[in-house]
Amino acid sequence: MPSLTITTIQTNLKWEDKTANLEHFEARIESLKEPTELVILPEMFSTGFSMQPERLAETMEGPTLRWMAAIAARKRIILTGSVIIEENKHYYNRLIWMLPNGQFGYYDKRHRFAYAGEDGQYTAGTKRLVASVKGWRVLLLVCYDLRFPVWSRQTPQAAAADPAGETRPGDPSGGTRPAGVEAPDLEYDLLLYVANWPERRSHAWKTLLQARAIENQCYVAGVNRIGNDGHDIYHSGDSMIIDPLGETLYHGGDRDETFTRTLQKDDLTKVRHRFPFWRDADHFSIES
Repeated sequence: MPSLTITTIQTNLKWEDKTANLEHFEARIESLKEPTELVILPEMFSTGFSMQPERLAETMEGPTLRWMAAIAARKRIILTGSVIIEENKHYYNRLIWMLPNGQFGYYDKRHRFAYAGEDGQYTAGTKRLVASVKGWRVLLLVCYDLRFPVWSRQTPQAAAADPAGETRPGDPSGGTRPAGVEAPDLEYDLLLYVANWPERRSHAWKTLLQARAIENQCYVAGVNRIGNDGHDIYHSGDSMIIDPLGETLYHGGDRDETFTRTLQKDDLTKVRHRFPFWRDADHFSIES
């Protein structure tokens, strides 16, 4: 069974300074010593969590997407993180899944953080993205999505994803099982959250990441920023990698840190076979 090596980059962000942030992340990625296959950056990694999309938004042909494509190609990695995108006169908090060959998938954050006014500036996404790498399926979500378990709920009816990822409507029960695939090959194997999650609610962040791993019987990776943002709100990081039983494999604390971990598909399969809780899952659909 294939393994998957992932790298999390937990660091401070320069407020609304794209050039400085891209230079910083490029240096961090170029300095990687260990082989890796997937590099995960925080939410709005080029700007910080800004409510000024009219000044900061780019198109899908803009400099940050070109930067991601160049880094992914040069390092032969998949690179993911969210950026501010303008499309059809709407702004999106868009998570990009960039492949080394320049193909990409994307997910638009569904649950906008109304407490900070995100719902007034950004348009909500309506579809999930299940990406694929080396036989692993990865569900890509953003920050506040973590508080809403229905949106990430696992289903035993898996659907095959293309290399850049398969965008699916909000219907966790709507897939069909590919020929030859037997449970417990569930819809996804790794649940990924990128975030700008403040320190004052870090207990919820850590607790909910573990809950999502336990209830969905999958690995979970949550990648957060550190430091103060432009509103002097402190972020303590607490990036985590959690196994399918809810045990913490990595906790970044408040360190400025790049961390690499290899996840084992065998371990995931054994958990799902030994504890086949997925058989008792409720089937439901989500209204867009």
